Amino acid sequence: MDATINLLKELTEAHGVPGYEAPVRAVLRKHLSPLGELTQDKTGNLICKKSGSAESPRVMLAGHMDEIGFMVKHITKRGFLKFLPLGGWFDQILLGQRVVIKTRKGDVIGVIGAKPPHMLSPEARNKVVKKKDMYIDIGATSKDQVEKIGVRVGDPVVPRADFVTLAGGDTFMSKAFDDRVGTALIVSALKQLQEQDHPNTIVGVATVQEEIGLRGAKTGAWSADPDVAIILEIDIAGDVPGIEPEESSVKLGEGPSVLIYDARMIPNLKMRDFVIDTAEELEIPIQLSYVEGGATDGGMIHIHKTGVPTVVLSVASRHIHSDSSIIHRSDYEHAVELLVALLKRMDAATVNEFTQ
Repeated sequence: MDATINLLKELTEAHGVPGYEAPVRAVLRKHLSPLGELTQDKTGNLICKKSGSAESPRVMLAGHMDEIGFMVKHITKRGFLKFLPLGGWFDQILLGQRVVIKTRKGDVIGVIGAKPPHMLSPEARNKVVKKKDMYIDIGATSKDQVEKIGVRVGDPVVPRADFVTLAGGDTFMSKAFDDRVGTALIVSALKQLQEQDHPNTIVGVATVQEEIGLRGAKTGAWSADPDVAIILEIDIAGDVPGIEPEESSVKLGEGPSVLIYDARMIPNLKMRDFVIDTAEELEIPIQLSYVEGGATDGGMIHIHKTGVPTVVLSVASRHIHSDSSIIHRSDYEHAVELLVALLKRMDAATVNEFTQ
């Protein structure tokens, strides 16, 4: 197994829903500890500082380590678990999904269920089942049995899904590409820069609780104290049936994307053009993208203190916010190539120009 596949597999298969990121943080700690000075802030953000030939500018790389999941909120008398979402879930994809409940006594496997369709009226059968009407079944028959197994209210719940290579090795499928891809890009870029000069100080931050309000980004910006920031994220691929070109023109395999707009940030325009110009000069394929119904950690970071010039560099993903997303290997590799090139060019004079 090559290094890229191994890194993505290890990160995506690790568990870590918002507020419960310890397992994936341990994986990232292992990969980042040889690459820079490692610290952790009080919200759980993992911070890796790599000094270059100059103390400034300080370039923040941000990728969130949390994935969407659930939390146990109630245990019924018959031993079924009612749950609340941690992050955005589309109700239609949940039924029949296997999950892992992370308990104090170890992992417990379950499946998301609802009232069987055979017992529904024809009218009800054609409606989407709501999360409030679903439950997690761990095979128990009583609340006492559930509690003896170790499940408690407040336990986190993670999709049970493994990393799979598809289409002859060009595409990968797994849970949690949102946003383990971003954290992997930090690792890959810092590895490449171990033997290369860069005229700045890089502060890579694997943030927590992005999926429930960009919370780690707020504290992470204080920890990194950046002069400039690059957000590393997953984008929404528009190359699936039912999506019109004006909704999304982003396609798998056609390069990383640069966001021109999201619901909480318009990127710094000069920095955006710097990214586009660098990609064109090096003949790295890129796509321009916009997200009207979502945001990234940049929403917090770009308004830190008096403002931080910020852009978002993304890797396209099909089936985002599900237990089985798909990305293209070449998009990831081109994102690494572009990110390293940007970091090697971001000296003080260049960064100062972003706000002139």
